[in-house]
Amino acid sequence: MSRTPEPKTPTATAPRKSGKDGKGIALFVIASCQLMVVLDITIVNIALPHIQTALDFSTTSLSWVVNAYTLTFGGLLLLGGRAGDILGRRRVFIFGVLLFGLASLFCGLAQSEWQLLAARALQGVGGAIASPTSLSLITTTFDEGPERNRAFGVFAGVSAGGGAIGLVAGGMLVQWLDWRWIFFVNVPIALIIAFLTPRHVKESERHPGHFDLAGALTSTLGMVALVYGFIRAAQEGWSDPYTIGSFVAAVVLLATFILIERRSQQPITPLHMFADRNRSGTYVIMLCLAAAIFGMFFFLTLFVQQVLGFSPLATGLAFLPVSAIIGVGAGLTSNLLPRYGPKPFMVVGSVLAAAGLSWLTLTDVDSTYLGSILGPILVFGLGMGLMFVSLTIMALSNVETQESGAASGLLNATQQVGGSLGLSILVTVFGTASRNEADTQVPLFLSQATPMQKAEFARTGQLPAPWGDQVLTSGVSAGFVTAAIFAVVGALVALFVIQVRQSDIDRLKGGVGPGVGV
Repeated sequence: MSRTPEPKTPTATAPRKSGKDGKGIALFVIASCQLMVVLDITIVNIALPHIQTALDFSTTSLSWVVNAYTLTFGGLLLLGGRAGDILGRRRVFIFGVLLFGLASLFCGLAQSEWQLLAARALQGVGGAIASPTSLSLITTTFDEGPERNRAFGVFAGVSAGGGAIGLVAGGMLVQWLDWRWIFFVNVPIALIIAFLTPRHVKESERHPGHFDLAGALTSTLGMVALVYGFIRAAQEGWSDPYTIGSFVAAVVLLATFILIERRSQQPITPLHMFADRNRSGTYVIMLCLAAAIFGMFFFLTLFVQQVLGFSPLATGLAFLPVSAIIGVGAGLTSNLLPRYGPKPFMVVGSVLAAAGLSWLTLTDVDSTYLGSILGPILVFGLGMGLMFVSLTIMALSNVETQESGAASGLLNATQQVGGSLGLSILVTVFGTASRNEADTQVPLFLSQATPMQKAEFARTGQLPAPWGDQVLTSGVSAGFVTAAIFAVVGALVALFVIQVRQSDIDRLKGGVGPGVGV
């Protein structure tokens, strides 16, 4: 016998504090969660050499310290968004934050490879639950119009700048304390967020339904197989049997997922959301954008440490201007959106990102940070700031309230999976260009090297400077060329696919237009 749901009591779910101050704290809580989840993707990069030494990782298995998080995070985002719609977003948000904090504690305490990798996967689960619900909580906390635009601006700025902040924080913690603190630092942050959330963030309305477990399973496994296929291709090549098998499995699983969603009465991802050309275009742009930004951070981190000789802390500080300029761009966009609509910012942002990446292709072994790096990353960062707010608003525009969690999860999924897939493609391009340059540099090295240098090369297989710097720089330049192409594709989609209606601009001003707003 089914049980009739009890009437909801508004005072039971309302936050204790209301008004502008209460909403300011609510935004702080939501943005802090997103920052914690996003920066964890890059904060680990700085600590990888220390983790390898401490836990005896091989060079190949070390990549899984990043991938274990990426795969579970990207694969479960859709399920996390749907869970918030059904169970209540605030409740699910708190659970995801606490799970993330607990997994971070396990990461810091890990004494072996498998313990760290298992804890990193659990971190990804917590992030996949917390991240989409944090975005959808903005739609239930802030009124549509300028107030919500500003909230989206802060959220988007944090999402775009979190990678650079992660590099700074990682450099400080590794250099001043220990690599384990890049994980331990999440624990008090998660506890503070969980404490403040029920006091300042209101619960969303629960939408009765069931979990599309078949859809969740096939989408998660399909995404994992697709991401793993690109990762494997970067490491072992496109003809590797496991690479081919992963791609075949991904195609079968994702095709099955689409069939399940078409027939399901309560799908984990309502396919009708893709019928809106603006939303579909936004997802494509986000895929390209994520690939570009992941590639920029990855390659520049290698370049400034290995070629310019920066310390971990100096490397993090080198990216700090990116976070600042992204914040400027996001603030500018959120204020001007009601006047011009999101399309101009999407187009201009994509063009600026492509210009910055194209500028970075000119980097060589004689480049300096001030002369060759700072200018391009500022141009790139401004483009990111202009785009993220516009993409977030466009992806959640005209979405039914009961589906906003699914829409949020899908946007986050395209960002995370796009970054993983894009980075894998860029690393493959990097590897090919590096090997080709090595074919030129190795004979030069052997003709000029001392016997001691030759012996060291025979033992490690690594070319010393300046020959090794030439190899790395050649691969980095090729990676930037491909990243710039991703940004150009995003610009073309923004220019020719996105169509902003007057009713969309009216909603951004706080007016009422046709259709259901978020």
